[in-house]
Amino acid sequence: MQFSKYFLKTVVTAMALLANAEAFAQERITLEDKSVLNVFIAESMATGSDPKPLVILMGGGPGNLSISRDTSRWLGSEFASRGWFVAVPVSPNNRAFRGAENNQKITYLINELRKRDGVSSGKVLLAGISNGGISALEIARSAPKDFFGVVAVPALTTSAFDNRDLRDFPVYLRIGGYDELGWADRFEGVVEALREAGAVLDAAIIDGAPHMFRMHWPSLDAWLQRHVN
Repeated sequence: MQFSKYFLKTVVTAMALLANAEAFAQERITLEDKSVLNVFIAESMATGSDPKPLVILMGGGPGNLSISRDTSRWLGSEFASRGWFVAVPVSPNNRAFRGAENNQKITYLINELRKRDGVSSGKVLLAGISNGGISALEIARSAPKDFFGVVAVPALTTSAFDNRDLRDFPVYLRIGGYDELGWADRFEGVVEALREAGAVLDAAIIDGAPHMFRMHWPSLDAWLQRHVN
Protein backbone atom coordinates (compact mmCIF):
# COMPACT_ATOMS: atom_id res chain seq x y z
CA MET A 1 0.00 0.00 0.00
CA GLN A 2 2.79 2.41 0.89
CA PHE A 3 4.58 1.67 -2.40
CA SER A 4 1.34 2.31 -4.35
CA LYS A 5 0.84 5.70 -2.71
CA TYR A 6 4.40 6.79 -3.43
CA PHE A 7 4.25 5.59 -7.01
CA LEU A 8 0.79 7.02 -7.80
CA LYS A 9 1.63 10.43 -6.38
CA THR A 10 4.89 10.53 -8.31
CA VAL A 11 3.30 9.49 -11.61
CA VAL A 12 0.52 12.07 -11.30
CA THR A 13 3.04 14.83 -10.57
CA ALA A 14 5.26 13.75 -13.46
CA MET A 15 2.37 13.62 -15.91
CA ALA A 16 1.41 17.18 -14.99
CA LEU A 17 4.98 18.31 -15.58
CA LEU A 18 5.10 16.44 -18.86
CA ALA A 19 1.96 18.10 -20.16
CA ASN A 20 3.28 21.57 -19.38
CA ALA A 21 6.99 21.50 -19.99
CA GLU A 22 8.27 18.69 -22.20
CA ALA A 23 8.04 17.10 -25.61
CA PHE A 24 7.64 13.34 -25.17
CA ALA A 25 8.19 10.71 -27.86
CA GLN A 26 9.08 7.10 -28.46
CA GLU A 27 11.74 6.56 -31.13
CA ARG A 28 13.53 3.66 -32.78
CA ILE A 29 17.19 4.60 -33.05
CA THR A 30 19.63 2.66 -35.23
CA LEU A 31 23.04 2.25 -33.60
CA GLU A 32 26.43 1.92 -35.24
CA ASP A 33 26.38 -1.86 -34.74
CA LYS A 34 23.18 -1.84 -36.89
CA SER A 35 20.98 -2.87 -33.97
CA VAL A 36 17.90 -0.80 -33.14
CA LEU A 37 16.92 0.48 -29.71
CA ASN A 38 13.51 1.68 -28.64
CA VAL A 39 14.08 4.90 -26.73
CA PHE A 40 11.69 7.20 -24.88
CA ILE A 41 12.69 10.84 -25.26
CA ALA A 42 11.65 13.64 -22.93
CA GLU A 43 12.93 16.96 -24.22
CA SER A 44 12.70 20.26 -22.41
CA MET A 45 10.64 22.91 -24.20
CA ALA A 46 12.36 25.72 -22.27
CA THR A 47 13.33 28.71 -24.38
CA GLY A 48 16.93 29.24 -25.37
CA SER A 49 19.09 27.95 -28.18
CA ASP A 50 21.88 26.32 -26.16
CA PRO A 51 22.17 22.54 -26.58
CA LYS A 52 20.76 20.62 -23.62
CA PRO A 53 22.91 18.30 -21.51
CA LEU A 54 22.07 14.65 -22.02
CA VAL A 55 20.95 12.24 -19.31
CA ILE A 56 20.64 8.53 -20.02
CA LEU A 57 18.03 7.22 -17.60
CA MET A 58 17.57 3.45 -17.19
CA GLY A 59 14.55 1.82 -15.61
CA GLY A 60 14.51 -1.02 -13.12
CA GLY A 61 13.83 -4.73 -13.40
CA PRO A 62 14.29 -6.03 -16.94
CA GLY A 63 14.16 -2.50 -18.40
CA ASN A 64 11.34 -3.52 -20.72
CA LEU A 65 8.99 -1.29 -22.70
CA SER A 66 6.40 -0.60 -20.00
CA ILE A 67 8.99 0.02 -17.27
CA SER A 68 10.99 2.36 -19.50
CA ARG A 69 7.85 4.27 -20.52
CA ASP A 70 6.82 4.73 -16.89
CA THR A 71 10.35 5.78 -15.94
CA SER A 72 10.41 8.44 -18.66
CA ARG A 73 7.07 9.85 -17.54
CA TRP A 74 7.87 9.68 -13.85
CA LEU A 75 11.54 10.58 -13.34
CA GLY A 76 12.49 11.55 -16.89
CA SER A 77 9.89 14.31 -17.06
CA GLU A 78 11.34 15.91 -13.95
CA PHE A 79 14.85 15.91 -15.43
CA ALA A 80 13.43 17.43 -18.62
CA SER A 81 11.67 20.16 -16.65
CA ARG A 82 15.11 21.10 -15.32
CA GLY A 83 16.56 21.55 -18.80
CA TRP A 84 17.92 18.09 -19.59
CA PHE A 85 17.51 16.14 -22.81
CA VAL A 86 16.34 12.78 -21.45
CA ALA A 87 16.71 9.40 -23.15
CA VAL A 88 15.24 6.27 -21.55
CA PRO A 89 16.33 3.23 -23.59
CA VAL A 90 14.43 -0.06 -23.61
CA SER A 91 16.59 -3.09 -22.91
CA PRO A 92 17.05 -5.24 -26.04
CA ASN A 93 16.98 -8.49 -24.07
CA ASN A 94 15.15 -7.84 -20.77
CA ARG A 95 18.47 -7.66 -18.87
CA ALA A 96 18.40 -3.91 -18.24
CA PHE A 97 21.71 -2.61 -19.64
CA ARG A 98 23.94 -4.90 -17.63
CA GLY A 99 26.86 -6.77 -19.15
CA ALA A 100 29.47 -5.64 -21.66
CA GLU A 101 27.29 -5.97 -24.75
CA ASN A 102 24.40 -3.96 -23.31
CA ASN A 103 26.80 -1.43 -21.76
CA GLN A 104 28.22 -0.84 -25.25
CA LYS A 105 24.78 -0.10 -26.66
CA ILE A 106 24.51 2.87 -24.31
CA THR A 107 27.79 4.23 -25.67
CA TYR A 108 26.45 3.82 -29.21
CA LEU A 109 23.19 5.52 -28.21
CA ILE A 110 25.06 8.49 -26.75
CA ASN A 111 27.04 8.82 -29.99
CA GLU A 112 23.81 8.93 -32.01
CA LEU A 113 22.06 11.43 -29.76
CA ARG A 114 25.06 13.77 -29.75
CA LYS A 115 24.56 14.21 -33.50
CA ARG A 116 21.36 16.15 -32.80
CA ASP A 117 21.49 19.93 -32.82
CA GLY A 118 19.69 20.25 -29.49
CA VAL A 119 21.97 17.88 -27.56
CA SER A 120 25.24 18.92 -25.95
CA SER A 121 28.39 17.17 -27.15
CA GLY A 122 29.86 17.39 -23.65
CA LYS A 123 29.68 15.03 -20.72
CA VAL A 124 26.60 12.89 -20.08
CA LEU A 125 24.80 12.09 -16.83
CA LEU A 126 24.01 8.43 -16.15
CA ALA A 127 20.99 7.67 -13.99
CA GLY A 128 19.17 4.49 -13.13
CA ILE A 129 16.68 2.79 -10.88
CA SER A 130 17.53 -0.59 -9.33
CA ASN A 131 18.95 -2.72 -12.20
CA GLY A 132 19.21 0.54 -14.12
CA GLY A 133 21.35 2.00 -11.34
CA ILE A 134 23.61 -1.04 -11.41
CA SER A 135 23.82 -0.65 -15.21
CA ALA A 136 24.79 3.02 -14.79
CA LEU A 137 27.68 2.12 -12.49
CA GLU A 138 28.89 -0.56 -14.91
CA ILE A 139 28.83 1.85 -17.86
CA ALA A 140 30.59 4.59 -15.90
CA ARG A 141 33.48 2.27 -15.03
CA SER A 142 34.38 1.88 -18.71
CA ALA A 143 34.93 5.60 -19.38
CA PRO A 144 34.36 7.76 -16.28
CA LYS A 145 35.80 10.89 -17.89
CA ASP A 146 32.88 10.91 -20.34
CA PHE A 147 30.29 11.33 -17.58
CA PHE A 148 29.26 13.95 -15.03
CA GLY A 149 28.49 11.19 -12.57
CA VAL A 150 25.94 8.51 -11.70
CA VAL A 151 22.56 8.95 -10.03
CA ALA A 152 21.74 5.51 -8.59
CA VAL A 153 18.31 5.39 -6.95
CA PRO A 154 18.91 2.68 -5.88
CA ALA A 155 21.81 0.44 -6.88
CA LEU A 156 24.08 -2.20 -5.41
CA THR A 157 27.78 -2.89 -5.78
CA THR A 158 30.09 -4.90 -3.57
CA SER A 159 33.70 -4.68 -4.71
CA ALA A 160 36.12 -1.80 -4.27
CA PHE A 161 38.32 -3.51 -6.86
CA ASP A 162 35.55 -3.59 -9.45
CA ASN A 163 34.94 0.12 -8.84
CA ARG A 164 38.60 1.20 -8.89
CA ASP A 165 38.07 3.18 -12.11
CA LEU A 166 35.55 5.37 -10.27
CA ARG A 167 38.22 7.12 -8.18
CA ASP A 168 37.26 10.81 -7.83
CA PHE A 169 34.02 10.09 -9.71
CA PRO A 170 30.73 11.53 -8.38
CA VAL A 171 28.04 9.05 -7.33
CA TYR A 172 24.65 9.99 -5.87
CA LEU A 173 23.18 6.93 -4.12
CA ARG A 174 19.85 6.58 -2.36
CA ILE A 175 18.23 3.40 -1.00
CA GLY A 176 14.80 3.15 0.63
CA GLY A 177 14.80 2.37 4.33
CA TYR A 178 11.88 -0.03 3.86
CA ASP A 179 13.21 -1.57 0.66
CA GLU A 180 11.17 -4.72 0.22
CA LEU A 181 14.10 -6.47 -1.50
CA GLY A 182 16.34 -5.98 1.53
CA TRP A 183 18.69 -3.52 -0.16
CA ALA A 184 18.72 -1.24 2.90
CA ASP A 185 20.49 -4.05 4.77
CA ARG A 186 23.25 -3.91 2.16
CA PHE A 187 23.63 -0.13 2.22
CA GLU A 188 26.75 -0.03 4.41
CA GLY A 189 28.52 -2.57 2.22
CA VAL A 190 27.76 -0.61 -0.93
CA VAL A 191 28.99 2.62 0.68
CA GLU A 192 32.18 0.93 1.89
CA ALA A 193 32.95 -0.49 -1.57
CA LEU A 194 32.51 2.86 -3.31
CA ARG A 195 34.42 4.86 -0.71
CA GLU A 196 37.30 2.38 -0.66
CA ALA A 197 37.45 2.74 -4.46
CA GLY A 198 37.77 6.51 -4.02
CA ALA A 199 34.42 7.57 -5.50
CA VAL A 200 33.07 10.97 -4.48
CA LEU A 201 30.00 9.58 -2.79
CA ASP A 202 26.79 11.25 -1.64
CA ALA A 203 24.83 8.39 -0.08
CA ALA A 204 21.81 8.16 2.19
CA ILE A 205 18.95 5.97 3.30
CA ILE A 206 15.48 7.40 2.56
CA ASP A 207 13.55 6.82 5.77
CA GLY A 208 10.30 4.93 5.30
CA ALA A 209 10.73 4.57 1.53
CA PRO A 210 10.25 1.30 -0.44
CA HIS A 211 12.42 0.00 -3.28
CA MET A 212 11.05 2.67 -5.65
CA PHE A 213 10.54 6.08 -4.13
CA ARG A 214 9.84 9.66 -5.01
CA MET A 215 13.01 11.64 -5.73
CA HIS A 216 14.05 14.19 -3.13
CA TRP A 217 14.81 16.89 -5.66
CA PRO A 218 16.30 19.54 -3.33
CA SER A 219 19.06 17.07 -2.46
CA LEU A 220 19.62 15.94 -6.06
CA ASP A 221 19.47 19.51 -7.42
CA ALA A 222 22.22 20.51 -5.01
CA TRP A 223 24.33 17.53 -6.09
CA LEU A 224 23.84 18.37 -9.76
CA GLN A 225 24.89 21.98 -9.14
CA ARG A 226 28.15 20.74 -7.62
CA HIS A 227 29.02 18.21 -10.31
CA VAL A 228 27.51 19.32 -13.61
CA ASN A 229 29.65 21.91 -15.35
